[in-house]
Amino acid sequence: MHLAYSAISTNTPHQQQENSLSERQLRYLAYLVTCQKYRREIVAIQKYLPGWAPEFR
Repeated sequence: MHLAYSAISTNTPHQQQENSLSERQLRYLAYLVTCQKYRREIVAIQKYLPGWAPEFR
């Protein structure tokens, strides 16, 4: 089944790499926007836990 899927797949390995790179960039941008949106809450948490930052996954 994998061979049949691979034969009809339109993405080359290079295109798949670009797609995953753009997904990572989108996730990082979403992380930055979310941190900006909740910056007041982050500052409040950092009063009790200096240096704390939300984890990027």
